[in-house]
Amino acid sequence: MDLFSKRLPHVVTRGDLVVLLSPTYAGALRVDEEVAAERIERALAASPELLAALYSGLSDALRERQGPRTSEDALVDKLSAGIGARRHRVKPAQVSAAVSAALVWMDLEAGVAPEMMRNALETPKGRALLGDGLREIGRHLVKELVR
Repeated sequence: MDLFSKRLPHVVTRGDLVVLLSPTYAGALRVDEEVAAERIERALAASPELLAALYSGLSDALRERQGPRTSEDALVDKLSAGIGARRHRVKPAQVSAAVSAALVWMDLEAGVAPEMMRNALETPKGRALLGDGLREIGRHLVKELVR
């Protein structure tokens, strides 16, 4: 995993990711945000790979956002300030096939999706959609938090 900054997991903790992703998960799967948070927490606890992939998507979005005069530390500081100010006010991401693929992975790791769904994510098209979904989620979070 090539992180944008070594500080990223300390600035955006696993608990922060749960809070930040819950509105998207709840809206897409039409469940209560508490249920969404519990499932995401379970998925992230069960799968270090999922956590790493979410950080990777967030890192890609931060790289895209970084301008020629913006330092890595300055951007991470803005992200940190955004988490402090807007953590509980993040709007749900636009749900697409790619974002849905990322949510399916979360469901699989939380143990609420049938295992046969994993086969769909392991196809070349599934892997491509999953990668796109993780980047879309990362871009959405950066847009919501970095101002």
